[in-house]
Amino acid sequence: MTGANTETEPRVGWGDALRATLRLISFRISQTELINLGRKHLAFGLFCAWLVGMGRYWDNPRVGLFQHLGVGSVIYVFILSLFLWLIILPLRPKHWSYFRVLTFVSLVSAPAALYSVPVEKVFSLDTSNSINVWFLVVVAGWRVVLLVFFLRRLGKLNWFSIVIATLLPLTLIVVTLTILNLDRVVFDIMSGVRERSPNDASYEILVWLSWLSISLFIPILICYLGLVISRFLASRGVVKTPNNSGRHE
Repeated sequence: MTGANTETEPRVGWGDALRATLRLISFRISQTELINLGRKHLAFGLFCAWLVGMGRYWDNPRVGLFQHLGVGSVIYVFILSLFLWLIILPLRPKHWSYFRVLTFVSLVSAPAALYSVPVEKVFSLDTSNSINVWFLVVVAGWRVVLLVFFLRRLGKLNWFSIVIATLLPLTLIVVTLTILNLDRVVFDIMSGVRERSPNDASYEILVWLSWLSISLFIPILICYLGLVISRFLASRGVVKTPNNSGRHE
């Protein structure tokens, strides 16, 4: 579970980092490339997170200075990466390290450039709100599929483990925000919605996601704990369990 190997890390230019990012977000990057992600890739990913962070909030008066400067987005990358690394670590994916997860999360910030499109300057408030919500749906969905791809291509987890490892962080975040009553605020800021009535489509989507996450959280958590226990017992030689590719060890 080591990170980048600073002694054997190949020389990587900014052009190489850009091409690796394009291959990643288009699902074409190889396992070898993922294993060999280095400091230049991380620096490029953090640069992208900084740019899209500024682009997301450039015309939003409701956020603070850190968000306008893109600092909040960079900090978010580190926190989210730690969260994902810790939750998925007990499932024992291959080549799993905080550095690789951090680099991956930073590189997949690029699709969030959609948020910087100034639709409010072209369309009416209602139309721009709807477009911004769809931007949020597209970017969030894209990143979820990329996480699935990352867990399969790098970690070699089986599909059941991937589904649980993907859904548990998502439902946990939504459930926590719902309990803290922050879901509407976060949704509005992330999607760029300026004003909203309780009956519009974005609010209905939010309510649907909240209830779905609450309903699924306990079953997903039980499955997750079962996987963790089975991995632990298998590591002690107590039971045999399918390995990450689905075959029995």
